[in-house]
Amino acid sequence: MERQRTDGSGSAAPPVSTDGGPESEPDIDDVLDELEELEELVDTPEEREQVREAMRTARRAHTPRVIGRLRDSFDLRDAGEAVVGAFIFGIPMIVEGGTLEIGEAIAGSIPALAVTAAFGFLVVLGILYAARFEEVESDLLFGFLPRRLLGILAISVTMSVGLMTLWNRVDWSRPEEAFAQCLVAAVVMAVGASLGDVLPE
Repeated sequence: MERQRTDGSGSAAPPVSTDGGPESEPDIDDVLDELEELEELVDTPEEREQVREAMRTARRAHTPRVIGRLRDSFDLRDAGEAVVGAFIFGIPMIVEGGTLEIGEAIAGSIPALAVTAAFGFLVVLGILYAARFEEVESDLLFGFLPRRLLGILAISVTMSVGLMTLWNRVDWSRPEEAFAQCLVAAVVMAVGASLGDVLPE
């Protein structure tokens, strides 16, 4: 049992236990202990199952998530985080010659280009689904287009084409090859943009 006491200024001081020591802050273990005691007190199987479900929920809530849960619509702050993530992931792709070589290799193959684009799209979609972006109803354009997904893809493509062109990493006199090289960089940038958006949540 804890008692309230006041300090010299009249404000409430931290509670103390009956043995004179400071009362520790309750944590998840205290909650689970209370629920276990409640489980022994309830009478019906239905009530006991409800208590057990509450215990399972408490344990899941206490387990930290690697990727946070999105709760708000995609805004300028999220766009800024996506830009940072795309830039960090994209810089190695832009400055290294491997991106150009891969682009040259797949430039003449429509199936290879399609598979590359689809792979990047699915990875980004998986990251956003892990953060439950589809549950943010205010994030939908026209009721079905996910603004967050469109924003991340637009940021990635724009940065890929812009930086690759600005730094003369592509030759647009050969558009098929330049497109393929920008696509390879954009795929990696999209992954970085989605992680940059969801990880701070």
